[in-house]
Amino acid sequence: MMDNIDKRRRAAQFRERLNRALRESGVSQSALARSTGVDRSTISQLLTDDGARLPNAHVVGACASALGVSADWLLSLSDRPESAAELLASSIAMSEAPRALVDAKIYEWHREAAGYKIRHVPATLPDMLKTRAVLEWEYAPHLGRTAHQAIGASEDRLSWMRQSGSDYEIAMPIYEIDSFAKGVGYYEGLAVQTRIEQLEHLERLTTQLYPRLRIYLFDAKRLYSSPLTIFGPLLCVFYAGSHYMAFRDRERVETFTGHFDRLVREADITARQMPRRVHALRAQIGQID
Repeated sequence: MMDNIDKRRRAAQFRERLNRALRESGVSQSALARSTGVDRSTISQLLTDDGARLPNAHVVGACASALGVSADWLLSLSDRPESAAELLASSIAMSEAPRALVDAKIYEWHREAAGYKIRHVPATLPDMLKTRAVLEWEYAPHLGRTAHQAIGASEDRLSWMRQSGSDYEIAMPIYEIDSFAKGVGYYEGLAVQTRIEQLEHLERLTTQLYPRLRIYLFDAKRLYSSPLTIFGPLLCVFYAGSHYMAFRDRERVETFTGHFDRLVREADITARQMPRRVHALRAQIGQID
């Protein structure tokens, strides 16, 4: 007897959701019949019959496709009427990543997540912590004559990000800051004095802004991370060169939050140790150069 009650409930829920989808789509019963390849009388029965029978999978799937909803939703297996493709599209977004400082999309994401903790693995030293001289050296070849204006406009956004009420945790491989100090790899050709001033600036910020700003250094031989930013519980963004890939579904955000937290947990240089590490690197430059 209990099984019959459950079947009647499921059938009633199916009728209710089918009627709702029909109303909201504006599709007529005749049009639905043509789209699904079944008789109009069958459609009418699906909408009104108070029995305990559910239609077969083919009919359910055809109705879902014609009405733009998911079969799982019609069968009360999901609370979301969107199809799997629509759900995927809404949870993953691609957007262009221009070679510029704090472009509009990054700024928009920071504003959306104001007050939440921001977790960040940068591709180089974090832009928001660079001196003007380093920014000009890095971006002038790509921005040309507009570099000065672009950097000036970005400074306001960087200032806002620093004062947004969000805590920042930044994790970088140890070799990144070591390469910067030595002026090798990506930083080859960067003047000694510019590197010294940048390290002084970084030492000052990591001291003055702690604990709202915490930078950790991990061993890339043991741990790896692609460049990414996690904006609180809202979204996770990967930098893929010419584009950003943003995830908004909770499961993925939590997965990559766990990945970042592991970088912090297993870091060789903690946030408290960071100023001393930077100071030591600055001292080495004076001895080497």
